[in-house]
Amino acid sequence: MSPLSLRGRLRWMIIAVLVAVLLPLGLYSYRSTLKETRELLDGRLAQSARTLDVLIQNGDVDALHKPGQGPLIVPIIGRAAEEQLLHTRTYEAEVGYQVIDMRGQMHLTTANFAQLPLPHTLISGFENYFFEGYGWRVFTLVDDAHGVVIRMGERDDSRRDITHALSVDLGLTQLIGLPLLALLVGWAVGRGLRPLQRLTQALASRAPGSRQPIQLEHAPLELLPVVDALNSQLERLEDALERERRFSADVAHELRTPLASTMIHLDTATSGELPAGTRSALSSAQQGLARLARRIEQLLALARLEAGAASGQRGEVDLIEIAMNVIDELAPLLGESGVDFAFLEHDGVLKLQGYEAALAALLRNLIENAMHHVPARGQVQLSLERYGDNAVIDVTDNGPGIPAERRASVFARFHREASSSGDGYGLGLSIVQRAAQLHGARIELLDAPSGRGLRVRVVIPLSGTAEAPAVSQGTV
Repeated sequence: MSPLSLRGRLRWMIIAVLVAVLLPLGLYSYRSTLKETRELLDGRLAQSARTLDVLIQNGDVDALHKPGQGPLIVPIIGRAAEEQLLHTRTYEAEVGYQVIDMRGQMHLTTANFAQLPLPHTLISGFENYFFEGYGWRVFTLVDDAHGVVIRMGERDDSRRDITHALSVDLGLTQLIGLPLLALLVGWAVGRGLRPLQRLTQALASRAPGSRQPIQLEHAPLELLPVVDALNSQLERLEDALERERRFSADVAHELRTPLASTMIHLDTATSGELPAGTRSALSSAQQGLARLARRIEQLLALARLEAGAASGQRGEVDLIEIAMNVIDELAPLLGESGVDFAFLEHDGVLKLQGYEAALAALLRNLIENAMHHVPARGQVQLSLERYGDNAVIDVTDNGPGIPAERRASVFARFHREASSSGDGYGLGLSIVQRAAQLHGARIELLDAPSGRGLRVRVVIPLSGTAEAPAVSQGTV
């Protein structure tokens, strides 16, 4: 599971906080409003009953009921008829009242309350009834002074409609508001983190070896110390790399000069008449110095690559031209070794974005490494071709090869295979790997097509994307 980005973390944390706060508040608000609504509706029933009581007190309750006649019934228009008449919804059929005396004789009632059972006991207060398929909330008012009992009621489904409307309003607010808030939070977090994106772009576009400090316009206060620390760290890093580059150049100069001088003196000494033992010893000394000079060259080449000395020379280069120069440089060594060397190229020109010195070091060490592992009169072949958006380098030999289980370890510094017949120092493939890293290249160790030997394949993007190495045993 991949880790969340800082933007994702902030977005989800803020959304979680909003949900944790708004949902309980919404639930509390719903319950509180529902309670207040019920109390308000109950208060309206009680108020209506008392209002009717006052009206009756100022009239004559006996006039409402004549002997031999039933109670006076107030007609109620059905909902459908009333809605059709008034072109809007009404609640007339959902409320009703009764007026009875202390003997239980009904004097006045609405049509929908005509069948409401009379109370068993005359006590003021609220009661719940169910009749004619509906539940009712009824308030009873007992006026002992005037001998009147007033019952005022409201149907439960009317209250449920209000409750439903209330829950829908609050629920829709949450359902619509929370996703909208999530979108706005994502936008706000992205905009707030935009300086980090600008900093990333500034670092990604920074030229290797550049001493230009990173500058961000309108950077937030929290990011200024980060930018200052990065600039200080980059400055120290460039100083360290510069010291290492100067050290490499100084070491090269200080070591090459005495080695060259010593070899000249040995050549002069062996040009005269010498005893056989002395000549053999001087010849061995010359060979040892030559090997030492080669090892020093490899160490310095690796140090230059590690320090990024080639970074200042990045540009368009011709890989085939570099290969021809390397072959010319190695021609004396190839002639002395007796190796059958072949160079195959198909395009004449193979240009890419890269570092000429690093690519030359890569080719030189690949060829030399193959020469050190082939038997006498062995075969080494260098092939260059374009494959899609990549340049492909193949160096194939007919040596003993490398077992698949040991191929990953050959890139370690100072590692030498037991099958090596040369006098290498175990740095060749390390230099190849570092040069490949500078170009974002992929190195593959494969079996030779003939079934014996090793094929080293380097796949280099023509665009020269840096620092994306891979070592594998697959194929292109």
